[in-house]
Amino acid sequence: MIRTAAGEQITAGAGRAARPLTGDRPLPHPLLPDIQTLASRVAEASGFQVCGVQLLTHRIPMTLQVQLRLADGGDVSLDNCAAFSGVLGEALEAGNLLEEAYVLEISSPGISEELKDDRDFRSFRGFPVTVRHRDAKTGQEADREGLLLERDETTVHLNVRGRTVRFPRSDVISVRLTTPTEG
Repeated sequence: MIRTAAGEQITAGAGRAARPLTGDRPLPHPLLPDIQTLASRVAEASGFQVCGVQLLTHRIPMTLQVQLRLADGGDVSLDNCAAFSGVLGEALEAGNLLEEAYVLEISSPGISEELKDDRDFRSFRGFPVTVRHRDAKTGQEADREGLLLERDETTVHLNVRGRTVRFPRSDVISVRLTTPTEG
């Protein structure tokens, strides 16, 4: 096993036949469920939760990508990823699941574009967002872009060209980070 500067691991092994195609879409790799189970078990024992697993066999060497978050909901650091990479790499080796060379990439899922909890709204104050809301007059869904000011118990506050626009939380469908538009 070789560890790269980014904390990735490369493991040597024997080759495997290409997987069959169904139409234009390849079938899921037959080892993926076993890898997901192993990764989830190792993650749980280490205080993490697996968010996603991908086995990219079209790369040379193939790449196993595992996304994780802390079990308590906290942020995943680079140190967390590096530590989990070592633990999962050892478990993969002991389980003999992958016979060919592979790169192991551990990451967090990153932030969602949609703001959901109070922490998101505090963290992204001043950022451009799109508020999807139900228009009180028409009952139709509408979008409004602006800079996020705050969210309190009853209202989402948005700065739209220097004016504060307020949306009752009961009318807000979603608030998403966005790229501001011109005009």
